[in-house]
Amino acid sequence: MSDFIGAIDQGTTSTRFIVFDRAGKVVACAQKEHRQIFPQPGWVEHDPEEIWQRTKEVMAEAIGQARLKASNLAAVGITNQRETTVVWDQKTGKPLCNAIVWQDMRVAAEVSRMAREHGDDFFRSRTGLPLSTYFSTLKLCWILQNIPGTRAQAEKGEVLFGNIDTFLLWKLTGGPANGLHITDVTNASRTQLMNLSTLDWDADLLKVFAIPRQILPRICSSSEVYGHVAEGPLAGVPVAGILGDQQAALVGQTCFKSGEAKNTYGTGCFLLINTGEKPVPSKHGLLTTVAYKLGKAPARYALEGSVAIAGALVQWLRDNLGLIQSSDEIEHLAASAEDNGGVYFVPAFSGLYAPYWQENARGVITGLTRYANKAHMARAVLEAVAFQTREVVEAMEQDSGIVLDVLRVDGGMVRNNLLMQFQADILNRPVVLPSIQETTSLGAAYAAGLAVGFFSNTEALRAHWSAEKTWTPAMDEPRRERMYREWKKAVTRTFDWVE
Repeated sequence: MSDFIGAIDQGTTSTRFIVFDRAGKVVACAQKEHRQIFPQPGWVEHDPEEIWQRTKEVMAEAIGQARLKASNLAAVGITNQRETTVVWDQKTGKPLCNAIVWQDMRVAAEVSRMAREHGDDFFRSRTGLPLSTYFSTLKLCWILQNIPGTRAQAEKGEVLFGNIDTFLLWKLTGGPANGLHITDVTNASRTQLMNLSTLDWDADLLKVFAIPRQILPRICSSSEVYGHVAEGPLAGVPVAGILGDQQAALVGQTCFKSGEAKNTYGTGCFLLINTGEKPVPSKHGLLTTVAYKLGKAPARYALEGSVAIAGALVQWLRDNLGLIQSSDEIEHLAASAEDNGGVYFVPAFSGLYAPYWQENARGVITGLTRYANKAHMARAVLEAVAFQTREVVEAMEQDSGIVLDVLRVDGGMVRNNLLMQFQADILNRPVVLPSIQETTSLGAAYAAGLAVGFFSNTEALRAHWSAEKTWTPAMDEPRRERMYREWKKAVTRTFDWVE
């Protein structure tokens, strides 16, 4: 009897496999980190083979924990870090180089060149995305140009391209032995090659970027049976859902109606609002993207505000400065100071994303005096996440014309009570945490479950959602606006740092 559904959650820093029951409750979970590779300043890489190995390990571990067999799982869904780019040999399955991670900035000069030659509107009007180091296509171009022999192999159709979802699905379904080369509309919408209107690869963009079409995966919906796991403890289980991680969290939060929004606090910070069956162009620095497409139903679109550095800033404080020994320590350290001591930290490590899109910005710490100490620094780190979120919320309300009554939240950082209270304070609206907090994995499980009839419909999924905790604003208006004004001043200090 198939009483459970599984989800592979392949994130920027780790891979998880979670088993859910029909009520969306976690039955088993296994998680393993993978290396973050920094070959030179601004470059960020992952080893795709290591990610695949971790994926196999966590699947086996979680199944073992719950003492389940493949027959106990109705299906498996995949959710993944988006934009991270992999190119691999079709015959051997070996990557031609490390994956280039979404945070990587090596193509910054190419962004400037293409903006001069074509203008940003040429790309945004088709894909909903501005020219940026963020998206997959320029990373793919870099690999084709810089890894010897790759361009010739691509022209012959001997290599394959994909984001992490595509690479994992290909491996899961057999790899060199007839593995499926597929992506879903949400991941395809993050390449800067898919046309938002046709939901297919755009011929004009393929020509501009000089991308051979034969290396691209087939675009499918987010919820359908793509194939079956070829081997291992889950052999024979259908793979039936794919969603980019932020779209998966939107589905996991059951934001199926226009105007419903969620914010995920992970390595980066990502706010999405469901805008319905038509893409809404942004005039305030947001991305227009596909939210999800469930089977044959029309695609739903979203506006997204992407903040590059959120939880990654806490990791930086831990690993690069050594001010804390573990990420969990930051709340206690920050709470030991009554306020930020006038210190503001703008983490433009990879430039500024929404709503600024300043590739040449770099991180700054402002307001330092001899009074400032490590507790003020810790508080400034947490507050930076909340300030960036407010900027995105304001841009989203201007673009959509919808005022958010509450902000639904998820992700690893929501366990930080100080951060969530400050978020409610600086937004001046309630922040709500769902009772089931593994929303990204849950979204992938929901997509897979809908495809095989494990879940009946989206209304049944909405019935699973409930709030565990709500933070309400408690800061007075003058202080709120003074702090936000000082934050905005700090942001301007990051502009044009790279000449």
